[in-house]
Amino acid sequence: MSLGEFDRIDRFFAPLSRGAEGAFGLTDDAALLPVAADGAAWVVTVDALVAGVHFLPNDPADLVARKALRVNLSDLAAMGAVPYGYTLALALPPDLVEPEAWLDGFARGLRLDQDIYGIHLLGGDSVSTPGPVTLSVTAFGTVARERALRRSGARPGDDLWVSGTIGDSAIGLQVLAGADGPCVDPDATFLADRYRLPRPRVALGPALVGIATAALDVSDGLVQDAGHIARRSGVGVRIELARVPLSDSASRRIVAASSLHRDILTGGDDYELLFTAPVAQRSSVADAAAATGDTVTRIGRIEAGEGVEVLDADGRAVEGLARGGWSHF
Repeated sequence: MSLGEFDRIDRFFAPLSRGAEGAFGLTDDAALLPVAADGAAWVVTVDALVAGVHFLPNDPADLVARKALRVNLSDLAAMGAVPYGYTLALALPPDLVEPEAWLDGFARGLRLDQDIYGIHLLGGDSVSTPGPVTLSVTAFGTVARERALRRSGARPGDDLWVSGTIGDSAIGLQVLAGADGPCVDPDATFLADRYRLPRPRVALGPALVGIATAALDVSDGLVQDAGHIARRSGVGVRIELARVPLSDSASRRIVAASSLHRDILTGGDDYELLFTAPVAQRSSVADAAAATGDTVTRIGRIEAGEGVEVLDADGRAVEGLARGGWSHF
């Protein structure tokens, strides 16, 4: 006999709430969050993931769980918030193969990242669905009131920065989609891992509070997300293609297929921080990155105007980027 809803909660998820103030071991109808510290505000974000859309149906359950959690932590980082906890809604189909083994792996992945990021499960729901595996995480964090990083603060003259490297995930998805078996090439393995397991910049985001003028995380593609800053701030964004940071693995793939340049700009799922800061703050940006162990690269500038323009090494606009990035609809 398969486990019922409450048995699933008791076995797989209640242990993930231990130590979380106000979670009550998932035995009540809701969690009771403590009041944020003086001068702090709660930051709340939610993301849904669907098998076949946001992850591959055969992806390991532990990596599915960790990706679901990390994409939300990336949203918190983009606003400069320190993570506190999360809730989870999980919908599984009745024909899921070995559901208890899947749930065991899923809970193991959550537990691993809870230890890494110092957070706990606060509550949620578990249901059945006739469709694919679907899950939704709502994450909570805190940031100093009135100091949260927004998309709307960029000003002409600001530098445009990005953390980490761009395009690994987009190429990694192509690797996984074309793989007939396990990835054995080191570059393919690295790129596939970057798709399956984002690295949210949870330390860098809070370190940029008071330095950055605008920020978001790159989830839908560098060009499209830069466009969000342009629209919300009422400015133009200029990206220098030659400055966009690439991993060694992505660089080698691009040498073999130059058309991938377009994919790295529009593919999405990078979960790096894209942010702006005044020129006078360059040393502060570098110090923040050094303190958190992250890498940051200055990739362009903010100008008066509107929209996003990508310039090649000769200063010419790169054409064919009208689609810009990922869209569900």
